[in-house]
Amino acid sequence: MSFSDKLLTGEFIVTAEISPPKGTEIRPLLSEAARLKSLVDAINVTDNPRAIMRMSPAAVCWLLQGKGYETIMHITCRDRNRLALQSDLLGAHAMGIRNILIMTGDHPEKGDHEGAKPVYDLDSVQVLSLIRKLNNGFDCSGNRLEGMTDFTPGAVSNTQLSDVSMIKLRKKINMGASFIQTQAVFDTDSMSNFMDKIDMISSKRPVIIAGIIPLRSEKSARFLNENIAGIKVPDNIINRMREANDPASEGIEIAAELIRKLRSLCDGIHIMPIRDHKNTKHILETAGIR
Repeated sequence: MSFSDKLLTGEFIVTAEISPPKGTEIRPLLSEAARLKSLVDAINVTDNPRAIMRMSPAAVCWLLQGKGYETIMHITCRDRNRLALQSDLLGAHAMGIRNILIMTGDHPEKGDHEGAKPVYDLDSVQVLSLIRKLNNGFDCSGNRLEGMTDFTPGAVSNTQLSDVSMIKLRKKINMGASFIQTQAVFDTDSMSNFMDKIDMISSKRPVIIAGIIPLRSEKSARFLNENIAGIKVPDNIINRMREANDPASEGIEIAAELIRKLRSLCDGIHIMPIRDHKNTKHILETAGIR
């Protein structure tokens, strides 16, 4: 069953994230994917995350799909104008890629290429509109295509919504986002409030997939609070990590606890490990999934 079909079943969705290699060596990438085989419904492939240059996500999705994995290709607004966005999307479709996650993308000043110029020609709402046009057989200027696309588009969101971010999220949903993947959740009360707000802003709720970052140490928790927008690790979790005899094991237990609680709140979870997926199977088993 395809990822887009699973979105319609009401089953609890599990996805996980992999970053392309910084270079041409793909063996570690394939090893990471193998750790996820039969565990997840789709593998997200990031697009120059944190503005650090890596291999094309389209190429990685094509490689993984050739080995039987379902993929979700990330595409950022940061690096491409509307011409390049459409070219890359049409090329991805030709390679069999159907699931697309659209996001703004971190500013290049945060990355590893000093002097790189941001593009941001279109924002994430406009890219969703662009994909809707491609799916209807037209480019973003209204010219007819020789063959339409069949993408399942998704978008991202923080769970702590300001008035402005609520308006933008409503626009994403109205522009056809089939699923929403959230920033990492460490407080299920905030996730519950987020779900209530989703119901307020849209009568047709997309599938909501909550982000999970398994913590490895107190330091990693504090790093997330200080450096990643939209993430808030509560003090009680930071204290648990500080007092744990084995912080990595405590991080696994915290992640599993969150997943167990989230199963009654949202439609799925998205695993985003700090390093690798060595513990992902254990986390899901501890949470009672798969």
